[in-house]
Amino acid sequence: MSRTLTSEGVERLLGDPESADNPYGFAAAVARDEADAHPDELCRRLVSAGFHLNYLPREWGGGFDSFDRALTLVRAAARRDVNVMPGTMFGIIAATCLQLHGSERQRERVARILTGGGSVGFALTEAGHGSDLLAGEVRLDGDGRLHGEKWMVGNGMRCEAVYVVARTGERGPGAFSAFLLDADADGLVREPAPRTGGMRGVDTARLRFTGVRVPEDALVGKAGEGLEVAILAQQAVRLMSLAGSLGCADTALRLTLGFAAGRRVAGTPLLEAPHSRRELAVASAALLAADAVALAAARGIHVVPEVFSVWAPAAKHVVAEAGDELVRRCAGVLATRSVLREQAPGGGLFQKLQRDTAVVRVIDASPLANLRSYAAQIPALAGRDERPEPAVLHRIFDLGADLPPYRPERLDLVARRADPVLPGLVAVAGAVRAELTDPRAAALVGRLTDAVAALGAEAAAARRRGADPNALTDAAERHAWLHAAAACVHLWWANRQRSLYGGEPGASGWLRAVLSFLLDRAAGTDPRRHGPDLLPALDTADALRKGHRLMTALPVPLAHESARPCDPMEAS
Repeated sequence: MSRTLTSEGVERLLGDPESADNPYGFAAAVARDEADAHPDELCRRLVSAGFHLNYLPREWGGGFDSFDRALTLVRAAARRDVNVMPGTMFGIIAATCLQLHGSERQRERVARILTGGGSVGFALTEAGHGSDLLAGEVRLDGDGRLHGEKWMVGNGMRCEAVYVVARTGERGPGAFSAFLLDADADGLVREPAPRTGGMRGVDTARLRFTGVRVPEDALVGKAGEGLEVAILAQQAVRLMSLAGSLGCADTALRLTLGFAAGRRVAGTPLLEAPHSRRELAVASAALLAADAVALAAARGIHVVPEVFSVWAPAAKHVVAEAGDELVRRCAGVLATRSVLREQAPGGGLFQKLQRDTAVVRVIDASPLANLRSYAAQIPALAGRDERPEPAVLHRIFDLGADLPPYRPERLDLVARRADPVLPGLVAVAGAVRAELTDPRAAALVGRLTDAVAALGAEAAAARRRGADPNALTDAAERHAWLHAAAACVHLWWANRQRSLYGGEPGASGWLRAVLSFLLDRAAGTDPRRHGPDLLPALDTADALRKGHRLMTALPVPLAHESARPCDPMEAS
């Protein structure tokens, strides 16, 4: 079994997704979607090549190297069908929790299950409380028996073990402990959860605990730390969920660009018509921005994991919302064809992508719950005046720089140091503007610098008595978009000697487009207001489509022109 599978290897393994007879292609994904079927064959194919090992640490028998490589690898699979993520990777949540506080025996057990292609469920949320985790009612009684019900447990119907967060006290975060239980324990009833509109066929379950006996050695870590560890683990989960949003967005934009290039209206290709060209420019800028933000976060967690209580949900918000906007803009260009479940373009694929994007957007937290998870930290972060060391920014943003090993134990519930992205912008903005040959891009960097400088006062105002009750959440959202824009500036600056998105080294058209998009989103305005600034993103995305490359900063070739799926051993 290969432990060195690459994104190019995934493409070779699965072949051309546009081939109608490819069992791992788009037509097969649409057929499964219509039948509410789980992607069993696709998941088996990926597991046979070791795909499922990419998020597991090497000491567990996995093949994890870094989050940026894992993210790109997963995108290559998710662009075909995002359902492969829960089908092969839902164990990442329980695995991260066990890394943080599991015993050696518990880790060995979970590693054995996951490396063998099995799954471990993660039971945290309850139907009656949603994101209000402190209200959870599943409880361990005085006789050591578990009562209550968890819902939307990923792979809950087929998992071999389940990590359960249950109430063992009366109030506060310390009232919850974690337990690792056999999924077939007496008194544990598994039933399918309500079906979802998107990601159809994915295994989610309701788990009812009807007096399940909990052995003493089932306790994970210490009593009272279950909720804290679960929240820490979700930082890594939010990061990997970005691959799902990016995979859906890549395919939606690629499909729409192909249609617009071939469709003529009044003798003019739809791709050249002013309105559709502007809409597709917004969509393209959204995808390039989301890619840059995801890559930065995937590298940043290796370098500054202490600030990911803010960085992870901020990246999640930007990538999910950008993906949602992309799909809406593409739907406008496709018009009637965006609602057809058959025929070209895609034979129902776009409708599946619409539904899947809506689910990915909320799969680990709703947009509001995600923003609230870090909103209270924004005034303190915005008030700090700590300049990061240049070496820190270099390690995060230089795509050729080696990353330190991932240290999950350094994750924290609160950012106890300054996030280097925004303070670091102040340090490099002048040099960046001086080097940019595009005056519009330079002006946008200046506009971003001014917006970042105002964040502190805006965040402080949100905490004043009598402030709008939504002001703090709004400040968190504005912080997310500005943080994303600053990350894009750092990415360009650190890699200006390298080709990004297929352009010449130092080319800044993509930067102008993503900054325009992100600054408008930060201001709450429609990005179409600055349509000409966005057009370089469309040119970039269409060139990547024509060149059969993944829409990401570094070159990732895609299978095309009826490339047949290869043997798993040939994919590594």
